[in-house]
Amino acid sequence: MPRVSTAFFGLGVLYVLCGMFWGMQMGESNDFAMAPAHAHLNLLGWVTMALYGTFYALTRDSFSPRLAWINFAFAALSVPVMIPTLALYLRSADAGYIPVLVVGEVLAVAGMITFGISVIREWRRASA
Repeated sequence: MPRVSTAFFGLGVLYVLCGMFWGMQMGESNDFAMAPAHAHLNLLGWVTMALYGTFYALTRDSFSPRLAWINFAFAALSVPVMIPTLALYLRSADAGYIPVLVVGEVLAVAGMITFGISVIREWRRASA
């Protein structure tokens, strides 16, 4: 498996464990106010990371390592910026958190755009 795939899966496991423990804490306290942030953590932190890692493993012989690592950097940074900020915003409704939240969102979108470029490169290569 390519190192970038292993990096995506490794980080994804870390994030999903955080999400699982957070979910357990919400259940124990019967306080589900953080459910939107919890869902974002699981979707961006686990599902998206696992999909990225799988794609790069499946295209191991032809993907661009440079593009894959850029994808990893954007994705890896987006979660620790966006999720805690979203949780703080949900807890306080303080609009002062929104600019930082937007930075996390932009990082996540940049990661997906980078991934999209990788997918298009593979699609074109396969069509040739």
